[in-house]
Amino acid sequence: MDAVAVLLVLAAIFLWGTVAARLERADLAAPIVFTALGAGLVGLGLVDAGAAPETLKPLAEIALVWVLFSDAARVRVQDLRADLGRYSRLLGIGLPLTILAGWGLARWLFPELDGWLALLVAAALAPTDAALGVPVVTNPAVPSRIRRLITVESGLNDGIATPVVMFAIAGAAAVEGVEGAAGLATALAQLAIGALIGVVIGGAGGALLRLTRRMGWVAEDFAGIAVLALALVSYVLAVVVGGNGFVAAFCGGLAFGATAGRRGRAELVFLEQASGLVSLLVWLAFGAIAIPILLDRLSPALVLYAVLSLTIVRMLPVAIATIGSGLDRNTVLFVGWFGPRGLASLVFALLALEELGESDAALAVTVIAATVFLSVVAHGASAAPLAARYGRAEAARGPEPGGAVADVAVR
Repeated sequence: MDAVAVLLVLAAIFLWGTVAARLERADLAAPIVFTALGAGLVGLGLVDAGAAPETLKPLAEIALVWVLFSDAARVRVQDLRADLGRYSRLLGIGLPLTILAGWGLARWLFPELDGWLALLVAAALAPTDAALGVPVVTNPAVPSRIRRLITVESGLNDGIATPVVMFAIAGAAAVEGVEGAAGLATALAQLAIGALIGVVIGGAGGALLRLTRRMGWVAEDFAGIAVLALALVSYVLAVVVGGNGFVAAFCGGLAFGATAGRRGRAELVFLEQASGLVSLLVWLAFGAIAIPILLDRLSPALVLYAVLSLTIVRMLPVAIATIGSGLDRNTVLFVGWFGPRGLASLVFALLALEELGESDAALAVTVIAATVFLSVVAHGASAAPLAARYGRAEAARGPEPGGAVADVAVR
């Protein structure tokens, strides 16, 4: 990337910060804008897309670490007791069914994918990203419990899907005979080690911060930086001792949220802002790398998988999971549709590319990229109008059952 491209990217980030709220009201979310910018830089010859993946991987890994930690830390179980059954249904029933449906669809449409690579595609595309549907989860017209349901699901399902993705990559590597790849038993051990380290580091860090805050030792203007470093500590320590760093980051966030107290959420703001900046760069790189590849490899099967992944593969499991939950048909359809695929899916694809090599992972990565791109466009364009329409319909039904609840912050 030359100096002109760097200047354009920095200027775009600054300008986005000045007009983001206005553009989002016009259905132009950050992923749409920065994906288009990345593709434009390649079209103008300012960026060499072929040289980007090696530079992008560390950036994407850091983004995922911070996102996993902050998403998990925002969700405190003690604040979710009223609707815990609905969250459990979506994460414990809906998410596994989504992975299973996505796996079956990938095996059917792409017979050249073995079972492990099909599982990789399905698990990588199962997590949702509420940041791609900000007008849905910030519109006060949408009942607060539904906004929170979508946000909490998005905050936790990427961490829950991470072990499945890592297991699928390990299985695919074993089948393909990738040199130096971890076996399935090793992968399971790495997941366990990562979870243990994450719980210890995140829990101890949150408790220590809460204690020193009570004693007046915390420098409030540095506390956010400390939490950002804590997320990286959980990741790096897990990697050093042979564990899975991403699982450590997610479990660390859960433990931090449980022990840091209510002030812990305020201390996540800097971490969320940092992850937001890195996320913009990942979307930019996605536009530069993936869009040219998609244009070259576009096929009816690729388009069909993307469409079905965002509709039936997502919406049918949500409908099954919410049977008996008290949600009406319109709400089930609304929650089912707003399952955007975003940052986590992209990073999982990059990890697969790194571990398996381009020759083995190319098709799986292309399928993931096509689905994410369609999601960026479809969910970004439909979020505001459908949220407004659904909100009006719910308002006509009367007061929100069970009363309003506080929102969970959206990254």
